[in-house]
Amino acid sequence: MAHSAAEATTALLCVFLFPGAAGEADGGREDMYIRSISIDWNEIGPDSYLREIDAIRDLDDLVFHKPITFFVGENGSGKSTLLEAIAVAYGFNPEGGTRNYHFSTRDTHSELCDAIRLVRNPSKARWGYFLRAESFYNVATAEEEYAEVSREYHRKSHGESFLAVVQDNFNGNGMYLLDEPEAALSPQRQLTPMLEIIRCAKRNAQFIIVTHSPILLGMPDSEILSFDSGKIHPIEYEDTDSYRITEMFIRDRKRFLNRLLEDPG
Repeated sequence: MAHSAAEATTALLCVFLFPGAAGEADGGREDMYIRSISIDWNEIGPDSYLREIDAIRDLDDLVFHKPITFFVGENGSGKSTLLEAIAVAYGFNPEGGTRNYHFSTRDTHSELCDAIRLVRNPSKARWGYFLRAESFYNVATAEEEYAEVSREYHRKSHGESFLAVVQDNFNGNGMYLLDEPEAALSPQRQLTPMLEIIRCAKRNAQFIIVTHSPILLGMPDSEILSFDSGKIHPIEYEDTDSYRITEMFIRDRKRFLNRLLEDPG
């Protein structure tokens, strides 16, 4: 059953104020399931569009330092392209779901997945999920076919079914890749996946998340990697465009809009 926004807010405050209440994994946290990635550019054609993506074309290696890693950047900066390649290299279906899902409505993923090499932890994740906003309808359909118990996701609203998938599939000891999970959710509803991610990360789960949400980006014990400025690099929360533009708009909405709408002539 989905949490209400009030329940999510209360539980989230408990996580921050009483971190032990969420429960720690026995024996402490293990290392990340994906420690790092490398790219063999010999596997990518000389005319591939991948070589035109600034943040990716010079990327040879990328190391993950935190259980929760965010990819941020402008549209077209390569965030989702890299996330998708990591997911497929890990064994997930390109359109999403668990590693047991094998369906395709349209084959559009790039060749980058064939060039990616994953450095993994010897300890395998017990569970995992690739959740992407753009193909969620297809995954929800597959969920109803694959699940042992009927989920009836299509009987719910888009946001409610999205949250139901999160709550049905997120657990500890898992590897999760999320592409814009905020797309179907109101700001209040974003607190629910935020809570689930924090809860699971405390129990040996790893997350790599593409997002534009200033709410999700505020999670503690996470690393934010920006794809802007032609190179993937760590960035502080307050320096992300998601935070800065949202803050400017809220602090002085009228002035912000006046400057945005003023006649350049």
